[in-house]
Amino acid sequence: MVCHVRYRHRHPARIRSLVLNTRDLLVLAFCVAGILGAWLAYGVTGSGNHGATAAGEPAAIVLSGRLPDPLAQATMPAAGAQAAESVAKTDPVALHAVPLPAEPLAAGGAAPAAPPAPSYPAAAAPQRIIYPAAGMDVVVHPLEPESVDAASHSIVPPETMDGYWLANLGTPGAGSVNTSYVIGHSWEGLDAPFNHLSSAAAAGDELTVATSTGAITYRVDSVTTYTKATLKDSPIWAVVPNRLVLISCYTEDPWGKNVAVVASPLPGR
Repeated sequence: MVCHVRYRHRHPARIRSLVLNTRDLLVLAFCVAGILGAWLAYGVTGSGNHGATAAGEPAAIVLSGRLPDPLAQATMPAAGAQAAESVAKTDPVALHAVPLPAEPLAAGGAAPAAPPAPSYPAAAAPQRIIYPAAGMDVVVHPLEPESVDAASHSIVPPETMDGYWLANLGTPGAGSVNTSYVIGHSWEGLDAPFNHLSSAAAAGDELTVATSTGAITYRVDSVTTYTKATLKDSPIWAVVPNRLVLISCYTEDPWGKNVAVVASPLPGR
């Protein structure tokens, strides 16, 4: 067998020229210009933050605004206190980020002072009652009722125009432990002081009780008429310290009814 070898014409490989053409030069110039521009811009804007410190060490990078210190208390303008309080109440995370505004203090930074306690003269026997609206200015004497009369609340004072203080019950003034009771007669055909409780006494009136330790001003709470049968079981006999009750016969029915004036002391008066 005869082999035929075919010879192909081989061209030598072409070597690319090392010389840059015009297009390559333009691309290279554009890249170099971009690098130089970026370097110049970075040097201008970052010079204050990336310069060297006095000790020669690189300066720390400073962000726009300082990061919050989680251990430091945040401050808040007064105008935003209400909004911050609303956020803090609805967002549990905000409680750790926004402090609630403190409770306002009184002038000078002190806590609000408690109101002063009422002050009265020391408890002492009443000596006189002055009740301008009812036309009363009456001397008061102590009366120690019999135990049976005291228990039944059926006490008859001496037949005078004066007032009588039930000494076995309350004493007006500081340290009082019960209601103070002053009783007196109403008189038919005479202008007696206790007569005016039936016709002129009214809630809101003020009267004064004079004692050996000072005077106490009272304001009338109520004026009530009772039958003599119901007076002994009425609420006026409840134990109420510093209260005052004046009792007399009701002038329009002196044999069947009584009138009771209940009054409370005015603090500091």
